[in-house]
Amino acid sequence: MTALGCRRGPAVHTDRPRLTHGVQSGDVDAAGAVVWARCDRSATMVVEWDTTPRFATGRRVSGPVVSPDSDLAGTVELVGLPTAQTVCYRITFEDGRTRSEPVVGQFLTPPAAGASVRFAWSGDTCGQGYGINPDWGGLRTYAAVRRAAPAFFLHSGDLVYADNPILPEQRTLDGRLWKNVTDETLARVAESLTDFRRRFAYNLEDEHVRALAAEVPLIAQWDDHETRNNWWPGQVLTDDRYRERSVDVLAGRARRALFEWTPIRRGTAGLAAPIHRALHYGPDLDVFVVDLRSFRAANDLNAGGASAMLGGPQARWLADALAASRATWKIVACDQPLSLVIPDGDGGNHEGYPQGDRAARGRELELAALLADLHRRAVTNVVWLTADVHYAAAHHYDPARGTVGDFTPFWEFVAGPLHAGSFGPNDLDSTFGAQARFVWAPPPGTGNLAPWDGHQSFGTVDLDGATRALTVRLHDGDGGERFAITLPPDADVR
Repeated sequence: MTALGCRRGPAVHTDRPRLTHGVQSGDVDAAGAVVWARCDRSATMVVEWDTTPRFATGRRVSGPVVSPDSDLAGTVELVGLPTAQTVCYRITFEDGRTRSEPVVGQFLTPPAAGASVRFAWSGDTCGQGYGINPDWGGLRTYAAVRRAAPAFFLHSGDLVYADNPILPEQRTLDGRLWKNVTDETLARVAESLTDFRRRFAYNLEDEHVRALAAEVPLIAQWDDHETRNNWWPGQVLTDDRYRERSVDVLAGRARRALFEWTPIRRGTAGLAAPIHRALHYGPDLDVFVVDLRSFRAANDLNAGGASAMLGGPQARWLADALAASRATWKIVACDQPLSLVIPDGDGGNHEGYPQGDRAARGRELELAALLADLHRRAVTNVVWLTADVHYAAAHHYDPARGTVGDFTPFWEFVAGPLHAGSFGPNDLDSTFGAQARFVWAPPPGTGNLAPWDGHQSFGTVDLDGATRALTVRLHDGDGGERFAITLPPDADVR
């Protein structure tokens, strides 16, 4: 792709409106695309798009009037897009008296049959107190993702760390001093809507994040840190850093900021649109985004009867959507790994699906039912992508090694962090026959290594248009390849 030189104006009033944080596109699929921008004042958002940067025959779409109620940010959904084209768009804002300078972006529309596709994924941005450090070059892994030239980028959750203060300085494990660009709001946990909005704005103040956003559409997913570590609906906090102790209140504010600051397709539901959704990227690739936060049961010992992670309605939606898909490959974008043991505190509670033994209990029963249903309906070529645990891994699942009965063997790939502390690896539960075929993590016991210690990562997926084979690669933070595997379609993946 051609670099666009995304521009960012100062967040101050001038004679003309100004875009404050560049432009973004997202949720690009056969139905259309979403484009996003933010103004420095109340104004009407206007989008023009064409298949050439000259905009000779550009179409004009008048969007919403942004206001403080939307944090001056807005989205426009574009429809009627051509297949297999680079769409160029430019966004301006009009305040009734004058118009802003345009800021341009681009994205690729889904390919025709027989064309190859590459996309990228990772997660975890600005965690553990590691923010934008200009001396180190900012959020550098985003630049490596951009160099990989993906058709779209799946951010698998923890887009922000609302519960991790970003202080001006912090001492790393090797004694060096990490220095952040920060402010008073970022240096405390997020509680108010303004606080959550500031977290999302902060990432887009990095040049690498803005450059990627201007060229590569985003699929945004959330996990826990958009709100608070390991949260669940109905939780009441005992953390003295918080004046607001209701997680439901905090999550509502976090969710609103997420929708205001990312190009998630809303449709007629507006801010009430679900985070879980299906995106159809050409005849050979569908992406199913799930939400493991909004409908889960409380984190506990996870040792009893069936308990919710997806929740019943979402689990049924996922099974039905996967079964109805006619795409060769079905990608499940999951915000947590399926079999890595993730403790929640010191009391024996668990954050994820497993609890570390070979018996299917608690949330594992929900997952077992889903996998069995997919097997009965002969759903094949399902690959799970995730992040969350701050190291890279490739896991193979086989019922012959597990204890839950029959399901179709599949792969799960883990990437990240994009820009956060790195640690691990976690214990791997064998209930579903999970086997680690690749692990790239810091040495056990080191914990919370800084981004400059070299364990940031992301993944790429290449779908070959001729053979329909899927090649998954895991890369370090500079783009170097650490692992690769090619999966043929409709083959025995054992």
